Amino acid sequence: MKKMKPLLPTLKEKKRYLAFEVISDSSIESYFSVFSAIKNGFSRFSGMKGVSQAGLLPLADDWDQKRRRGVFRVSAKSTQEARAVLALIKEIDGKQALVRSLGTSGMLKKVRERYLSS
Repeated sequence: MKKMKPLLPTLKEKKRYLAFEVISDSSIESYFSVFSAIKNGFSRFSGMKGVSQAGLLPLADDWDQKRRRGVFRVSAKSTQEARAVLALIKEIDGKQALVRSLGTSGMLKKVRERYLSS
């Protein structure tokens, strides 16, 4: 059986890491409830095709419960849509909440340094 050739770098999907902050009076239990709200908002905003093209990927290890900040991965072509979706979120798990975009980068290390560490 032949080995498959690796994909050329020009053919790989470019990704961005988007940092965000949740603003709410009530407590948010988990990152997955926040990401679920983001994914559902993306589905309402651009449909199931848009969700699949966006390549949303949760990064639960980068969730800061105390500061309510986190990161998720999105394709470079869908970055602006993802920011719009964050602005449209009004509730998470039935509790009023706003989600604010902090910034994006193509490197996860840079996002961690700029938006999550302090």
